[in-house]
Parts: sequence; structure tokens; C-alpha cells
Amino acid sequence: MTQAQVGKAINVPQRTYAYYESGQRMVPPYVLCALADFYQVSVDYILGRTDKKEMNR
Repeated sequence: MTQAQVGKAINVPQRTYAYYESGQRMVPPYVLCALADFYQVSVDYILGRTDKKEMNR
């Protein structure tokens, strides 16, 4: 997927999402949650704290 597509899906502009990907900006918690929901993984997986993709709900 493109940055524009992911940004649209999580409701952030493409440029902002590009800054997150490049490490130029910190990803706020609400965006981490939106990404986890979008990719259907846990926030811990996105942060590299676990290898388990599944979410605990």
C-alpha cells in the first residue's frame, strides 16, 4: 500500500504518515491504535515488543 492509502485509512495526511515512517516525527498513541486496528495487529507488535501479531481483546 502507498503512504497516501494508509494515511487515508487512518485519517492522517500522506506527508504526516511519511514523517512517521521516516522517524522524523513521533507517532502519537491514537495513530498507533489506528494502525493496529487497520493492520489487525496489536500495538505491541507494531512497537516490536512481541512477535505475536494477534490482538488480545
